[in-house]
Amino acid sequence: MKLLDRLERRFGRYAIPNLPKYIIILYVIGAALELFVPGAYAAFLALNPYQILHGQVWRLVTFLLCPPTNSILFLIFVMLFYYYVSQALEQSWGSFRFDLYILTGVIGTIIAAFLLYAFSGSPLIYMDTGYLNLSIFLAYAAMYPNQVVLLYGLIPIRVKWLGILDGVMLLVSFIQGGWSARVSIVVAMLNFLVYFLLTRNTAPYTPKQLHRKREFRQSVRRAEPSANPNVARHKCAVCGRTEKDDPNLEFRFCSKCDGNYEYCQDHLFTHQHIHPQAGGRENL
Repeated sequence: MKLLDRLERRFGRYAIPNLPKYIIILYVIGAALELFVPGAYAAFLALNPYQILHGQVWRLVTFLLCPPTNSILFLIFVMLFYYYVSQALEQSWGSFRFDLYILTGVIGTIIAAFLLYAFSGSPLIYMDTGYLNLSIFLAYAAMYPNQVVLLYGLIPIRVKWLGILDGVMLLVSFIQGGWSARVSIVVAMLNFLVYFLLTRNTAPYTPKQLHRKREFRQSVRRAEPSANPNVARHKCAVCGRTEKDDPNLEFRFCSKCDGNYEYCQDHLFTHQHIHPQAGGRENL
């Protein structure tokens, strides 16, 4: 089983559904703050290791308020497009994997900022999540290279060409930017590359699969041993056996059955598929 599968099985219940919506809310707050109190973000909220080590620990969280751009009109288009891309990734990966991608990028940015400060000693080290946002679009371009979007709402273009343009812009920023920009780009790209190396053999989740995964997590929560030690987590829809009858039994859901039906190893490949809307069962 892959690392991400093991992590999702253990920590998937803590995933935050619709995380892109909350990220957009943070950007709106940051943009409004910069509009009404110019300079407040850099002075009090930005990720600055020197200030954090001198007591301003809130910066470890508040740096997430940094909006993608200072132009209000352009910000609206950027946030709408960012929300669209992030929602597509969350629907394809599932909430846990998308949340993990964002979390590792944020933690990597914080660690990189402190490492850069440790080596340079400069109190003027500032980093944000701008390049992490670009890596999110790269992830979308890698997942859906032939998807057509309307550039500026008018020009149809395949996402892969925008992804290539994104990569060129990152390369130019790496060459021309300072060390903070270079380190931020490296962190964002490492997050992107490591994640896709871990998921290179997995296909995107379909909406039906995501619905069944949510149903499964809800059924597991209802059957938590801590809540009721006598309730089994798994039950075969054919023979009714549970893991309490035989701890060595393995249980799986059937992808061809309509509904949340689970089968033991003896009946997974021998049961009749259930299609309630079609009027009954279907032989294997």
